[in-house]
Amino acid sequence: MRLCADVGGSFVEIAAFDDAGAIGWRRKLPTPVDDWAAFVALFADALAAVACDRVSIATAGLVNPRSGIVTSANIRSIDGRALGEELSAALGVPVRVVNDADAFVLAEAARGVAVGHARVFGIILGTGVGGGLVEHGRIVSGAGGIGGEWGHGQVVPESRIAPGANPVFACGCGRKGCLDTIGSARGLERLHRFLHGVDADSIAITRGAEGGDAQSVATVDYWCDLVGGPLAMLLHAVSATIVPVGGGLANARGLIAALDARVRANLLTPAATAVVVPGRLGADAGLIGAFVAGG
Repeated sequence: MRLCADVGGSFVEIAAFDDAGAIGWRRKLPTPVDDWAAFVALFADALAAVACDRVSIATAGLVNPRSGIVTSANIRSIDGRALGEELSAALGVPVRVVNDADAFVLAEAARGVAVGHARVFGIILGTGVGGGLVEHGRIVSGAGGIGGEWGHGQVVPESRIAPGANPVFACGCGRKGCLDTIGSARGLERLHRFLHGVDADSIAITRGAEGGDAQSVATVDYWCDLVGGPLAMLLHAVSATIVPVGGGLANARGLIAALDARVRANLLTPAATAVVVPGRLGADAGLIGAFVAGG
C-alpha cells in the first residue's frame, strides 16, 4: 500500500492506493500552510490510520530535482524545505515529491486522455498558468524543476509607439506581460476589462461566448490569439502530440475547443484530430500522478 497526497494551497487530498493503483481510504483536510509540525502530523495520522510503506506527494510549487527543495509561496510550512528528505526522516518511510502540474500530466499520460502518446505537454489553466512535459512516461523536470513551466517570461510587450495599446499586466513573478497574466482565469477577466471596460468573472465570460454575447466572443477570440500562438510554438519545440488541459478553465469546453482550433491553425504539421483537450481524470489527477511518480 502507498499513501499519496495532492497538496494545494487550501486543502490536502490524501489517499491510500493498493499495488494495482486503486484508491481505497481517502480524506480531504485543510492544508497546514504555516505549521510544519501540523503538516508532518497530517501524514503521521494518515499512516496510523492505514498501513502504507511509502508516501508520494504532488504539491503546488517548484520542486528542485537535485536538492529536493520546494519553493512554494502559498504553502509557507514547506517553502525552502527539502520536503521529501525531511518528511521521510520524520515519518520513517520513503517519500517522493513532485510538482502538481507534472503529476497532472503524468496521470493523464498513464491513465487519461493522453494514453498512447510518447510525448505529452500538459497545461494548467486556472488561477495561474502552469504546465509539465512527460516523455515515455517520465517527467522532464529541467534545471531547477521548471521543465514544462510556460507561464512566465514576457509574451506581451509594451508598445513604444502606442503605450497602453497592448494588454501588459504585472505578474506575480515580478515581470510584466507574462503568459500567466493573460492566459489564466484571472487573465481572461483582465482581457475582458481591457477590451470592454467591464468586470465579469471567467465563468460568465466563457458562458457568454458560448451563448453568442458579442463582447464575450471578442474576449475569447483575443485570448485564443494570445495563448494559442505561444502554445503552438512550444509544441513545435518539444514535439508533443497532445495537450491535456487541467484547472478551472478546462471545464469551459467551448473555450478549450476554440483554443485547440487556434493552435492547430498555427501548427506546421496539420493535425486531423484535436490536440488541446480537457483532461479526463478530473480532481483525482494529482493523486494518480503522485502514485505513478512513486514508481
